[in-house]
Amino acid sequence: MTQRLQVLLDDEEFAEIRRVAERQRMTVAEWVRQALRAARQDAPVAEPGRKLSVVREAARGAYPVGDLPSMLRDIESGYVLDDVEQLGDATGSGA
Repeated sequence: MTQRLQVLLDDEEFAEIRRVAERQRMTVAEWVRQALRAARQDAPVAEPGRKLSVVREAARGAYPVGDLPSMLRDIESGYVLDDVEQLGDATGSGA
């Protein structure tokens, strides 16, 4: 089932929308439908309250982590493994 939507625009705004639609070789109605679809896709999915609670929880930082020296060691060893794998890919021998 389809629904009709009436939007009131002043003459200047409507003329600009018509020009844009014509440049894209579509009707004003199709241009408006596509603009509304794009706006819906850009709209946030989650409710603001839910997002804020997730951000607040993350900001508390109550997650298990290692001590700094061991984390740095792990990071560095990952870089070394990446370099070895890339070298193997470049020579065709694999790591």
